Amino acid sequence: MASAVGKKTSKVFVWIILILLIAGLAGFGVGGLGGTIRSIGNVGDTEISVVDYQRALQAQLNAEQQRQRRPISFSEATQSGLDLQVRTNLAATAALTEEVRTIGLSVSDAEVARELQSVPAFQGPSGGFDREAYEFALSQNGLRAKEFEVELRRASARRLLQQAITGGITSNPTHSATLLNFLAERRSFRWTNLDESLLVTPNAAPSDADINRFFSENEEQFMRPETRNITYAWLTPEMLLEQIEVEEADLQALYDERAGEYSQPERRLLDRLSFPDEAAATAAKAAIEANERSFESYVQERGLTLDDVDIGDASRDALDKNVADAVFAMTEPGIVGPIPTSLGPALFRINAVLEASETPFEDVRDELLAETTADRAQRDILDRITEIDDLLAGGVTLEEIVEETPMELGQIGFHAEQNEGIAAYPVFRREAEAASVDDFPQVFELSDGGIFAMRLDEIVPPTLPPLAEIRNQVIDAWDAAETTRRLSELAETLQAQMTNGTPMEALGLSPRTETDLSRSQFIEDAPFGLLSEVFGMEANEVRVVQSPNAVALVEMTNISPPDMDSEQNQQLLSRLDDQASATFAADVFELFGVSTQNRHGLQLDQTAINAVHQGFAVGGHGGN
Repeated sequence: MASAVGKKTSKVFVWIILILLIAGLAGFGVGGLGGTIRSIGNVGDTEISVVDYQRALQAQLNAEQQRQRRPISFSEATQSGLDLQVRTNLAATAALTEEVRTIGLSVSDAEVARELQSVPAFQGPSGGFDREAYEFALSQNGLRAKEFEVELRRASARRLLQQAITGGITSNPTHSATLLNFLAERRSFRWTNLDESLLVTPNAAPSDADINRFFSENEEQFMRPETRNITYAWLTPEMLLEQIEVEEADLQALYDERAGEYSQPERRLLDRLSFPDEAAATAAKAAIEANERSFESYVQERGLTLDDVDIGDASRDALDKNVADAVFAMTEPGIVGPIPTSLGPALFRINAVLEASETPFEDVRDELLAETTADRAQRDILDRITEIDDLLAGGVTLEEIVEETPMELGQIGFHAEQNEGIAAYPVFRREAEAASVDDFPQVFELSDGGIFAMRLDEIVPPTLPPLAEIRNQVIDAWDAAETTRRLSELAETLQAQMTNGTPMEALGLSPRTETDLSRSQFIEDAPFGLLSEVFGMEANEVRVVQSPNAVALVEMTNISPPDMDSEQNQQLLSRLDDQASATFAADVFELFGVSTQNRHGLQLDQTAINAVHQGFAVGGHGGN
């Protein structure tokens, strides 16, 4: 049972945190935060406990680290306002709990029991509530059943209050219909890009006055970005590969150690679904084989997911003999059973038959060599970090470091658009952007197992280079702009002719035809903003569409309003209506929350808050 419980702990953890934090109020921010160690504050007679604040902070910090896929210190989290967000959510929940208490709203013991029994993570193999799984999951998250059930009762009451306030709020049908008309409208048109081949003569050579004027009018186009001149020393596993020797015996030993990977017995990809009795399992198998019901429907009926019934790939030795004999008698996917198991009669679904395989040493030798060499190079680098850090702390310069270690010296003029060489590593980019000229070099680890240390030598602000230095670049830019200007003039002439009835083909153009396009579709080679222009055109209108480096002619041929009665659009209309209703309900409930908090009054104990924060900073919570 312990293993079954442990498998579900992560699922219930998320569920518990959702209840403890906002119990359905995520996104319903309530403003008005202002200003014993038992709580960090209160709304009326409802306290915001220190324990809840600690848990909520840790949960939010963990979620943010997972989202950014990197450690985040508590100091960084507070700078981004994470703690304020947590206090705001807890204050919102406390305000609603106080309102529920004041008006005497609650739920019965039966409702609390129903809530508990409906959580899949608290259910045992038979599909019913499992007390052992429940208590184990709570203990793993530092909770007692009594306090959890009290909070669950409060959360249920808060949901009742929310439903009472927002249950009847719906959007105006005109709102959704207008959005649908906007989203589902289709347009057909013909268009063509104009290029310099249509110009009778090439651009004249620019005069010095032309070049000077263009340069002065477009200085931002030629401005060089802020540049950080950085000296760095780095060492990557690739730099050490040639120095590392691997004995053939070591490769053979690694191959033997992984014999299970290279010598696989025959296996089956299996799902297992247990039933209360053999009759139920037999009836289910018959319904599945008759295509009356699916295996998945029985899984869902039991309140389970496919992950819950997935055994994975199993060899004969991994299964009980009676199960193995039945499963391995099948040579293709299908349903086997019912078979007696420790969990009751079960059906086994064979999803795939995996044949036995054998990979000889010679076929993977080079792969093992590359892996072993890279691994040893990475370990060698890790072993050097303390030594290099000590040298840097002792005042050794980067130039001296490369003399005493295998590190290599480099210099880079780093700016935001640069992503080559060492600048391709996100950690280098982050540290380069945050560096100060007063910082002392320290060792940072790279994503491929390498390391680097850097020194910011100077910051060169954005500068405009002298015209003489970039004259050819300016001439090329002038030429492109002149071509666009002339094509724009030509387009206006062609537009007038098309408006008077001359077809594109008669003007020497080769149009492309687009049929029934929506606003969200993509047109290859089209100027930027073409579709936006198209959906602003009238029937039969001809328009010039111009972007910085392209000019196009567009002729509207047909405007197709959406078929409001089609099944697809009716489904979309329903979704738009649901979304709008949910948004309006959220706005109303947020206003109610603000009003509730103002009526009952929010008080926060900054001393208690600071004490919690100090515990996080000193205790190394989060990314410290």
